Amino acid sequence: MTGTDPVTTVLDLDTPVGPGRAHVCRPPAPRGWLALGHGAGPSISTVDLVAARGAAVGEGFTVVLLEQPWLVAGRRIATRPAVLDQGWLAMVSAVRAELAGPLVVAGRSAGARVACRTATELSADLVLCLSFPLHPPGKPGSLRVDELLEPVSGGLPVHVVQGERDPFGTPEEIRAHAPGLSGIHPVPGTHTIPAAAAAAVARAVALAVRPALRGIPGR
Repeated sequence: MTGTDPVTTVLDLDTPVGPGRAHVCRPPAPRGWLALGHGAGPSISTVDLVAARGAAVGEGFTVVLLEQPWLVAGRRIATRPAVLDQGWLAMVSAVRAELAGPLVVAGRSAGARVACRTATELSADLVLCLSFPLHPPGKPGSLRVDELLEPVSGGLPVHVVQGERDPFGTPEEIRAHAPGLSGIHPVPGTHTIPAAAAAAVARAVALAVRPALRGIPGR
């Protein structure tokens, strides 16, 4: 390891809904931090999560990848939204005392929904959504646009990195239903981002999070 390598530590965290876990990756001179949540699948190593973490660290963020209590407990099915929010809020609150600078709240799929629902309460500076599930597959009328726009109504910038053929909502659908977003970044893939698109995700994430470090106009 050199003086320019990021340092990763793992922390066990207590929450009202069970033990959670934080994987904290610090760059040598952090200027802000990014809380990153996984989706409803039992994995914290999807292509987009890994690419987002690397890109954000490269931009100067300490990235805190948070494992929800249901995943730490070994379950394969995510808990209901209210319980996810409880675990997330407790974990972010537990680690924020040790971190400084602007806060980006981020997540993949179900984790993106959690980030949107809690961003205002956490006084975040920016929201980053990976593969936001705008609607269930085959049900374009069952929109979750209110969740996506909740941070916007609170004055927060929201960026979405979305697979071009995502059955949960394409970039074009998001653009049509969610005006007011700060950025929609199409990348190759569906709701599952392929390894070949990792570099595209990293570029999109780097572009999305930079405004949080240089100051966001109007905030």
